[in-house]
Amino acid sequence: MNLSTTYLGLTLKNPIVPSASPMSRTIGSIRAMEDYGASAVVLYSLFEEQIRHETNELNHFLSHGTESFAEALSYFPQQTDYYHGPEEYLEHIASAKKAVEIPIIASINGSTAGGWTDYAKKMQQAGADALELNIYHIPTDPDITGAEVEDMYIDIMRAVRSSVSIPVAVKLSPFFSSVASMAKKLDDAGANGLVLFNRFYQPDINLDSLQVEPGVVLSTSEALRLPLRWVAILHKQVKADIAATTGIHTAEDVLKMVMAGANVTQVCSALLRHGPRRIREIITGITQWMVDHEYASLEQMRGSMSHKAVADPSAFERANYMKALNSYM
Repeated sequence: MNLSTTYLGLTLKNPIVPSASPMSRTIGSIRAMEDYGASAVVLYSLFEEQIRHETNELNHFLSHGTESFAEALSYFPQQTDYYHGPEEYLEHIASAKKAVEIPIIASINGSTAGGWTDYAKKMQQAGADALELNIYHIPTDPDITGAEVEDMYIDIMRAVRSSVSIPVAVKLSPFFSSVASMAKKLDDAGANGLVLFNRFYQPDINLDSLQVEPGVVLSTSEALRLPLRWVAILHKQVKADIAATTGIHTAEDVLKMVMAGANVTQVCSALLRHGPRRIREIITGITQWMVDHEYASLEQMRGSMSHKAVADPSAFERANYMKALNSYM
């Protein structure tokens, strides 16, 4: 049974890729995910704010005392005084590459084009096989247009693409007015992969403390329907590979996404709930389903239920809305 697939120019043994999460913070956990069958791992994200913090700290130390006597100009702190998360992240990439044989995909989470994109090159130098851009931006200014938001994404993509030679994927939001158009623009800008979709963590209000609190709500399989639709629509419409994420918990979820056209499926909530052994359970389920339905390879089914392949493409469009409501009555 051939479960192999390709993603970002990488040949992977199966379509199960743990997505960016705390699961990849230790080398032991990354090894465990490999042992249970993960074909690649996306590391937890390095945040733009962490890089800015390091830069500000470094500037402070290098300028501190320069207004004093000349001999003060020769003073520099030990590197450990101003090295923070970013350098540790680069070391983590290098350590992960030595510890496992599967590809390591680094992740940057940011919202602006700027100096932080220079770290993409450093990640490549540290040994990352590919890079995932997790662009997390909430446009709250009503004077900023949708076109300006789209341009920001494209500018970040181009800045990173120009600084590295390794493959680059962009983790997209589902909230663009035209997801297909945005996907095409990123594709044209050089994105090697599109990850559908970013789950923006939503705030809540604590009625006791009257504070706005962040919260993490793990997904369920029902959440896959949004990315499923767009994976199916974008299949064969963009050159970039497609990774499906959000709502991937079972073998059935993976099979549906592959049939819609996904190259890989990224898993997070299922691993946080059940641990890395969940990967093996999913792979076993995929293999058994393929045996039962006489599929010899994953490639044989990829895109077989995409927007372009199904007999009634309107099932992925507005016509399905009325049918769904009527079927519930």
